[in-house]
Amino acid sequence: MTKLDALPPLALYVHIPWCVRKCPYCDFNSHEREGRLPESEYVGKLMLDLESLLPAVWGRRLVSVFIGGGTPSLFSPEAIDALLSAVRARLPLEPGAEVTLEANPGTVEAARFRGFREAGVNRISIGVQSFDDRMLGALGRIHGSDEARRAIAAAAASFDNINIDLMYGLPGQTMAMARADIEEAARSGVPHVSAYQLTLEPNTVFWSRPPQLPEHDLCADMQVVIEETLKNAGYEHYETSAFARPGRRCAHNLNYWEFGDYLGIGAGAHGKISFADRITRHERAKQPEAYLRGSSAVENRVVPPHELPFEFMLNALRLVGGFPLRLFEERTGLPLTILEKKLQTAEQAGLLERDWKRVRPTVRGQRFLNELLGLFLSGETPGRAPDAPGAGRVIRISSPASR
Repeated sequence: MTKLDALPPLALYVHIPWCVRKCPYCDFNSHEREGRLPESEYVGKLMLDLESLLPAVWGRRLVSVFIGGGTPSLFSPEAIDALLSAVRARLPLEPGAEVTLEANPGTVEAARFRGFREAGVNRISIGVQSFDDRMLGALGRIHGSDEARRAIAAAAASFDNINIDLMYGLPGQTMAMARADIEEAARSGVPHVSAYQLTLEPNTVFWSRPPQLPEHDLCADMQVVIEETLKNAGYEHYETSAFARPGRRCAHNLNYWEFGDYLGIGAGAHGKISFADRITRHERAKQPEAYLRGSSAVENRVVPPHELPFEFMLNALRLVGGFPLRLFEERTGLPLTILEKKLQTAEQAGLLERDWKRVRPTVRGQRFLNELLGLFLSGETPGRAPDAPGAGRVIRISSPASR
């Protein structure tokens, strides 16, 4: 039986599902824009969504807000201002709470960045993916490399907390091309870089018509080069796909990986809420039209206690430094002793190490994360254990956001 002595931090994820064009590799809940965006209608629905969750979180404060998509930067600064104002009127934010908005280089300019900053956004995440026009074309991106550079410069004029997303293992990509991408990212001076390998996901164009991707060994070598380049540039590798300068880790995503709580609002959003005696998950209608038209909730369920260990490990073992032993019991309400046999098996396989304070993946465990996570999955029925938006692709059940 689950028994929590204290509730974990609480975050808010807001999903805006529209984009200009669906990328052929994308399996997120994103939909090509047709005509006018229903900004005011959608913000109003988001607030109804949030209000339905308020009784479950009375008295709690938000430690972070993440506005993802889709392409949230398609919404006007005025709409983002209305959204964040409405959120603050319903739920208090911790002082200095991180508020992130995802942006694509092809949908932003300096004036919009200033407007987002004035609305209360204090962290921007830019979907660069590559600085090579050939690679951007292969990925079906709507922007070019010069637009990406201009977007970073424009963001830097309004924000001091910026993430850029990069991908590697792209169709036709060589080691030299991957190296050039990560070196330019490091030179840009942004405080946070997310770098993840392209994988072919079901229900995408690339799945039905797969491009020729680099061999596995070459992709593994690209990953090593990315890690070494960013380390030499002063970035800390703290999660499977995340690198940050000191003090610039993503607070919102850390809350996912440390099995914190989050409210999910918007089309296709998922959430997790803890109570003293149970942990619940909720899910929203995926199609924007259905979300706007009817009841947004499609699932609310209590997570069975036997699913919690895998859900916790699926998230926490993404962290390069692992997790303190006490965190498992604090966040699941279960004793760590129930994992003893599986921890021993992972240790014997050289995938995991531990001492009296922490459990952490070894370098081998980081390289073979699916193998490590699979040890905790065997013999159990998986629950909805999410990645964070933008995270690298390992075993996935669903995401808190949009999948």
